[in-house]
Amino acid sequence: LELDLKTFEYGPRTRANFKALEAVKEEEDLKKRIVKLVNFDDKAGEFYRKTFYDTFKYVTYRIPEISDELYRIDQAVCAGFAWKMGPFDTWDLLGVKKVVEQMDGMNLKPANWVYEMLDAGNDSFYKIENGIKKYYDIPSKSYKTIPGTEDLVILENIRETHKVWGNAGASLFDIGDGVLCLEFHTKMNAIGQEIIEGIETAISMAEKDYKGLVIGNEGDNFSAGANLAMLFMFAGDQDFDEVNLMVAQFQNTMKRAKFSSIPVVSAPAGLALGGGCELSLHCDAIQAHAETYIGLVEVGVGLIPGGGGTKELTLRVADSIAEGDPELNRLQEAFMNIATAKVATSAEEARAMHILRPQDEITLNRKRLLTDAKAKVLELYEAGYTQPVERKDIKVEGRVGLANFEAGINGMLLGNYISEHDAKIAKKLAWIMCGGDLTLPQEVSEQYLLDLERQMFVELTAEPKTLERIHSILFKGKPLRN
Repeated sequence: LELDLKTFEYGPRTRANFKALEAVKEEEDLKKRIVKLVNFDDKAGEFYRKTFYDTFKYVTYRIPEISDELYRIDQAVCAGFAWKMGPFDTWDLLGVKKVVEQMDGMNLKPANWVYEMLDAGNDSFYKIENGIKKYYDIPSKSYKTIPGTEDLVILENIRETHKVWGNAGASLFDIGDGVLCLEFHTKMNAIGQEIIEGIETAISMAEKDYKGLVIGNEGDNFSAGANLAMLFMFAGDQDFDEVNLMVAQFQNTMKRAKFSSIPVVSAPAGLALGGGCELSLHCDAIQAHAETYIGLVEVGVGLIPGGGGTKELTLRVADSIAEGDPELNRLQEAFMNIATAKVATSAEEARAMHILRPQDEITLNRKRLLTDAKAKVLELYEAGYTQPVERKDIKVEGRVGLANFEAGINGMLLGNYISEHDAKIAKKLAWIMCGGDLTLPQEVSEQYLLDLERQMFVELTAEPKTLERIHSILFKGKPLRN
């Protein structure tokens, strides 16, 4: 029940329905969303105008009380209140002169220095010159570079001038010194056909005319994994040839990243799950933000990592085993990380999980991530980068390891710790990591493990319970345990 402010009696709760909110509900671009909300002609639009314009007025009067420079106020608001854009940045987006005229009509006059700035012909608080963002300095009445940003790679500042290729899901930028940067911009940066095309194109262009490639972005997440919608459609239609082709294409793109003739550096931050993790595993180096949540989570949707992730962890575990080490113990740890869809809660934890190698590096300052990744590309190039070749010496355990894993899986099933479908997935995962039906431990190639991965992946897409898990993620937004 809710209180009716006219009658002061309780009645059924009514849900407010504003056209402005409905209009932007599906809009993912923050800038477009703000512009639509503020300019909408209903009560919600009026509310947003009053709220933003009141904030704009307030911050103009806090200079120089809080800070002499307006960019510091934006930085403080973003850091302290988790805003994506500070008040002066937002004001620029809406149009400074236009908003001031509206504020005057609402009796929300900003400080005099704003009028002086406009009278002098300066119609924005920030402007970009030669890829460098500058702010309006009030005492000197001129634009100055924001200290500490001169040498940073900031894609937002070069989006209009340095883009060399793009499609609906990815954009490629020349970030200077002979280095390219590939940015994803699908929903949650999910990897689909557009991003696959982007990776292939970026590597081809870099091999021809550049020193190397960074794969990263300035969004909240590196990539939340592969786009499941197309897979669900093909699997639901039982078109397993198409599923096989999809997986093979993804594997080939990962191989392209690993065996290219130029250094490729991944710069993950935020979520780097499933296919996003697999992409990072196949790059020559990872320059990870400290707060990176990375892992192979495909088991959650009834699958196994099919883009080379299982192969890469098997390879890395095999390389980490010293003479005399209990081999199965090391392999079991990697197996459990995949089978339980474990996600590292930091870059340091990812190192312990063999996702980051000893030579991979961690960046603490998120704003420096792409700059550090670019430096890593140049470091590899200047050290005389050599194109890798496919490994054919990966030690696998064969039937001996498989028997041990299956005994453990059956014990978990009998103890009701996992479902029958969980057990089926785990056994297929163990089959890959142990090298399939091999009589004795022996060495195999990367392609051999990739073929096993693809076979097991396609077999799992034929399972009704796997389709139920994918359906739950796609249409309900939550995992299903069945």
